[in-house]
Amino acid sequence: MAYAKKAPRKNEAFDKFKKDLAAGTPGCAYIFYGEESYLREYYLDQLRKTLVPGGFEEFNYHRMEGKDLTVQALGEMAEAMPMMAERTLIVVSDFDLFKLNEEQREKLIAFLEDVPPYCCVVFLYDTVEYKPNRTMKKLYKAVTDHVEAVEFRPADNSDLVVWIARRFKALGKEIDRQTAEYLIFTCGGLMTGLVPEIAKIGAYAKGRAITQKDIDAVADPVLSAEVFRLSDAVLQGNYDGAARILGDLLKMQTEPIMILAALGSQLRRIYTARMAIDSGKDKYWLMELWEMKSDYPAKLLLSAAKKTTAAWCADAVQMCQVLDRRMKSEKGVDAVGELKLLLVRLGARRT
Repeated sequence: MAYAKKAPRKNEAFDKFKKDLAAGTPGCAYIFYGEESYLREYYLDQLRKTLVPGGFEEFNYHRMEGKDLTVQALGEMAEAMPMMAERTLIVVSDFDLFKLNEEQREKLIAFLEDVPPYCCVVFLYDTVEYKPNRTMKKLYKAVTDHVEAVEFRPADNSDLVVWIARRFKALGKEIDRQTAEYLIFTCGGLMTGLVPEIAKIGAYAKGRAITQKDIDAVADPVLSAEVFRLSDAVLQGNYDGAARILGDLLKMQTEPIMILAALGSQLRRIYTARMAIDSGKDKYWLMELWEMKSDYPAKLLLSAAKKTTAAWCADAVQMCQVLDRRMKSEKGVDAVGELKLLLVRLGARRT
C-alpha cells in the first residue's frame, strides 16, 4: 500500500508577515521565534531596511536585551518619536513575556494594547524558548490580539535544495539535487548551519560541479549523520570502521550518553524500516511516521534495513536501552569502554 506524502503545515503568520513587509506595511508588534535563526535574522534585517532610512539608525533603530529590562523602560523607548522617518524599530532580545511578575504583566498588557502607531516592536526569542501560557488569560489575550507571533521554521526540503543551489551558484559552482540532498543529510537542514559549510565546500572544490567527495573532505557532519554511518558500519560487520567513527565523535567532545541516545534512536528507525519491508510498506510510510521532509533519509533507512532482520533490530534497541539505564543510574560506569563493548556485541549478534 502506498502512502501519500503529508502536506507541510501552513505557516500563516510567516506568510502574512512577508506579504506586509513586501507592501511596506509591517504591524506594530511581533514575536520572532523558531529554530531557523538564519531566516529570523534575514527578515529582521529586511524589516529594519523597510522601516529605518539609511543613516538614521542611531535615532530610529534600537536593540535592547531582555535581561533586567522593565516594561516601563520599553514603553519610554517606544514613545520616542522617529527622526527623519515615519517609524521606529525596537528589537528586544530574550524578553520572556510569560515569565514576568504580576505587576510587570499588567503594565505589559497596557503597553501591548497601545503601542504607538509609529513604532514597531519585535520580541526576539533567541536563547529563550517561546512558550505562550494560556493560563495567564489576560496576557495571552493581549498577545493574541495585538502581537503577531511569527515562527521561523526550517525550510521545506525542496525550497532548501533550490536555496543551496543558489548559494553555490553565487560562488561559481553547481550542485545537483542528489548531492544537495546528501549535503542536507550530512550537515543538517538548517540554513544557519549550512551557510558556513557551503562556503567551505565552495572554496575547497576544484571542479565546477560539487561532489559528495568535496562534501566529505571538509564538511563538519551533524551527530545524526555520523551516527547513521556508525550504525551502517555495524550492520556491515565493519567494527574497525565503527570504532573509528566513535573515536571521531569522542574527539569532538561529544558526550557518550548523547552518542548512545542518538545510536538508539537511529536503530529504532532502522527497526521501523525493517518492519516496513516485512509488511510491504514503502518509503512514504516511513516519511509520515518520522515526519521526514524528503525521501532521501527514508531511502537510506530502507537500504540499511535490508542488511539485517527485525530480530536483530529488536535486540539492538534493547541493548541500547539497558546501557542507557546503566549510564544514568550507576556510578563509576566507564561510558567510553561500554560504548566500544556495545559495538562489539552488536556486531557479534549479526552472526
